Amino acid sequence: MVTTIVAAVFVLGFLILFHELGHFLVAKRAGVGVLKFSIGFGPKIVGKQIGQTEYVISAIPLGGYVKMVGEDPEEEVAPADRDIAFQTQSIWTRMAIVLAGPGANLLFAAIAFSLVFMVYGARIPTEVAKVGGVMENMPAAAAGLKADDVITAVDGAPVSQWDRLSELIRGSGGKPLQLTVSRDGGSFDLSVTPEARPDKNIFGETVGTAYVIGIERGFDKQDVGVLEGAAMGVQQTGWWIETLFVSLVKMVQGRIPRDQIGGPILIAQAAGQQARLGLEYLLHFMAVISVNLGVLNLLPIPILDGGHLLFFAAEAILRRPLDTRHREIAQQVGLVLLIALMAFAFYNDILRVVQGWG
Repeated sequence: MVTTIVAAVFVLGFLILFHELGHFLVAKRAGVGVLKFSIGFGPKIVGKQIGQTEYVISAIPLGGYVKMVGEDPEEEVAPADRDIAFQTQSIWTRMAIVLAGPGANLLFAAIAFSLVFMVYGARIPTEVAKVGGVMENMPAAAAGLKADDVITAVDGAPVSQWDRLSELIRGSGGKPLQLTVSRDGGSFDLSVTPEARPDKNIFGETVGTAYVIGIERGFDKQDVGVLEGAAMGVQQTGWWIETLFVSLVKMVQGRIPRDQIGGPILIAQAAGQQARLGLEYLLHFMAVISVNLGVLNLLPIPILDGGHLLFFAAEAILRRPLDTRHREIAQQVGLVLLIALMAFAFYNDILRVVQGWG
């Protein structure tokens, strides 16, 4: 429990810090005054005034914000502050400041993925019939299979490739299989009966039914150089961005079950699990969550960064800011949508916890 809490606070706190740092640095670079830099919302826990900016840690650790001079379009700006006010900057400068938050999250993801590749190497799916992991409460676990076991035969027929092993299990029709297993220099047979389970793709869509025993494919490590690791980190970030956008489209289309949506509790649980597995897994997890934060913040929902960019785009087209009343209505709708989504994510989280107790 302690590991989970510490890992969750570290992961969320660090990623929020990186996001807000993007806004902050670009605003300062553009000469915009920053009044407050806060990690968290709500009442201040601790803070320190340095120059014009108050740096704060607040009570609700579900986000953060950078408060700039003249940020509110309706705010009256003193003549002395006009040059450092957000609202008096060019539309491109304002867009750059807003875009910098999600951009920082995507940059961190690329750095973290790259570090994982450079330090720990690339994980290449093994071609041999080697077990990478065994799922709890599945036939393989019940039969006694363990990670790193190598399956050499099925029903007496030699097997050397993972794809062939998978084909035999999936095509078993649920009949018991006799597996010959190589472990620690020895060899033995065991019986396992595949179970019919929904066959899901990486998006969680059910694409059919498959017979499985609950084993994961093993991986081989491949050393990666600095430049190659950096290139693979950027490529991995791009893959996750594309996958997340596709997932969002499928979710809107109703092709992905809504119970797949998770909130802070799920993130906290996953952070704790990854922290216990080691720094490699924790860094990878942080990179994936960072991509999620970056992409979700770019959604054109008023109140999120993407909503602000939408307003700026409308301003660029109309050559004038949107009407205040229209902007307020859009922000209220966006706030309701965001609260509803968070409530739904919390509901799913709590349901998972309760079902786990059962």
